[in-house]
Amino acid sequence: MTHTQKRSMLWTIGITSVALFMVSLDNLVVTTALPVIRRSLHASISQLEWTVNAYTLTFAVLLLTGAALGDRFGRRRMFALGLLLFTGASAAAALSSSANALDVARALQGVGGAIVTPLTLTILSAGVPRERRGLALGIWGGIGGLAIAIGPLVGGAIVNGVSWHWIFWLNVPIGLVLAPLALARLEETRGADSSLDLPGLGLASAGLLGIVWGLVRGNAHGWTSLGIVLPIAAGAFLLAAFLAWERRAPSPMLPLGFFGSRTFALANVASLLMFFGMFGSIFLLAQFFQTVQHTSPLQAGLRILPWTAMPIFIAPIAGALSDRIGGHRLMAAGLALQATGLAWIAAVQTPSVPYAGLVAPFVLSGAGMALFFAPVANVVLGTVGPELEGKASGANNAIRELGGVFGVAVLASVFAHAGGYRTAETFTHGTSTAVWVGAAVVAAAALAAALIRRTPAAVQEVASPQALAEAA
Repeated sequence: MTHTQKRSMLWTIGITSVALFMVSLDNLVVTTALPVIRRSLHASISQLEWTVNAYTLTFAVLLLTGAALGDRFGRRRMFALGLLLFTGASAAAALSSSANALDVARALQGVGGAIVTPLTLTILSAGVPRERRGLALGIWGGIGGLAIAIGPLVGGAIVNGVSWHWIFWLNVPIGLVLAPLALARLEETRGADSSLDLPGLGLASAGLLGIVWGLVRGNAHGWTSLGIVLPIAAGAFLLAAFLAWERRAPSPMLPLGFFGSRTFALANVASLLMFFGMFGSIFLLAQFFQTVQHTSPLQAGLRILPWTAMPIFIAPIAGALSDRIGGHRLMAAGLALQATGLAWIAAVQTPSVPYAGLVAPFVLSGAGMALFFAPVANVVLGTVGPELEGKASGANNAIRELGGVFGVAVLASVFAHAGGYRTAETFTHGTSTAVWVGAAVVAAAALAAALIRRTPAAVQEVASPQALAEAA
């Protein structure tokens, strides 16, 4: 590798990793701010859920379209536009004076993030030699892990020191620097498939919105009420229509032939279930310290750090090891550790549980999370040829973010049904019950990962668009 090629690779790794950091940060940066936002904006539990889900839902639904836009109009160009949209939406979130305004701004952030995130992976994959991709993706995963690690801490520190509005202002200078830097330093690339699947996008968006809308509002309005049953049923029907359309679409946003690969299918099942359990549990546990044990937002962020900081140290190592021992083994081990950690937390949680009793399960959960994050991208991309990497990475990112959406919605519903905000005891009982459910879901993810068979690095299970068509 020449000096110029090495410098170009380093710029590519640096720019894509920082962009991923900024977007990933907003998945969890609000968690320690939720109690303050609830009081400041007089938000209900369902509005708090939308503060998280408005971002992750638009993010998840539009990820596949973000990848397709990059293939059609140029990945560098769309990457820069996505950064600017995310930056503008962050400013709008910072200026919000009501819960509804904040939720709309968070949805727009999700649109920008949906463009940026899949392109970080395709730009990185195109800019790094295949023999160094495991290490590069380990670094990429480690940076994403860093965002998750310091998200609750940064949110708590800013809320404690300034105000919750500044957790969104933080993105603005980063985005304004990164967008022009991307245009100046990244090479422009395009994908082989430049078409957009607008009918698929419409069906998927409406279907997912209907289901999440019903899940979020179910406890407040009654699970058998027409206002809940109807949107969930309509959402399920539209998702079925989406799958039917994708089977015959000339250029589907989610090629169902991908799932003909055992590795691809199981890796995505594991991703969906892992994010379901993790995000749903963190949504509640981040509030536990402030609501029940009356810590400050900063103290709450610091207490979660043993969990969320582990990917910083473990993800790069796990990424490098995944090329040698098989990413599926690391994924299965990591998910088993995280399921054990969540079950441990649920078992010991009481209103007066000493923090020392939570450190070990937090560390265990964090180590497991890191072992999963680092190799999963490499496992998924290893099932397809280079021309299909954009859609494959977009599919994986979309599926795991949808897991987070459903995790927050379902576990918050379990929490509200089993406990709620009435007293410290009801809050703790509701949280413990929900985290038990999260642990069971992550254990199922570990089983899915364990069933993956290792695919030789030089052979993709879905090698070309022709093979994809045959698999479908």
